[in-house]
Amino acid sequence: MAKGTIERSSVPGGYRLEDQIGFHLRRANQRHTTIFAACMPDELTPTQWAALVRLAELESLSQNLLGRETAMDAATIKGVVDRLLRRGLVETRPDPHDGRRMLVAITASGREAVRRGVGPGEQISAQTLKPLSPPERKLLLDLLRRIS
Repeated sequence: MAKGTIERSSVPGGYRLEDQIGFHLRRANQRHTTIFAACMPDELTPTQWAALVRLAELESLSQNLLGRETAMDAATIKGVVDRLLRRGLVETRPDPHDGRRMLVAITASGREAVRRGVGPGEQISAQTLKPLSPPERKLLLDLLRRIS
C-alpha cells in the first residue's frame, strides 16, 4: 500500500459512504459554514442570521413560529433567540392577542446587523456556489428545495 493511503475493507451490501447524499450535504454544509464564519460581520452564526433576516421580513413572531419559519427545532431556536436577546438584536414582548405567548421582534440594532450582513450574505452564497456554472447553481437550488 502506498504511503498515506488507507486500506478499506468492504461494507456489507457494497455500501459506500462517498455515494451517500447525507455525506455530501454535510461536507457542503461544512464548507459553507467555514465561508460564512469568515465573511459574515458581527460574528453571527448561520442560524442567528436566518432568524434575524426572517424577523426583518416579518417584524415579530412567536418563538415557535420563528423556529418553523427558519427550519429550526424548539431547542435550537430557543438558544438562538437567547443569544440574540443577550446581544440586543431582538427583544421579546407579550402577544397582544394571546397573553400566554411572547413575541420575538427585531430591534434597531438587529435591523442594522441585517443591513450590514446582506452584502456579505450574497457573497457567501456566491462563494459557496462558485465551483458551479450558473445553470448548475439554479439546478442545485431547485433540487434542494424539492428534497427539503
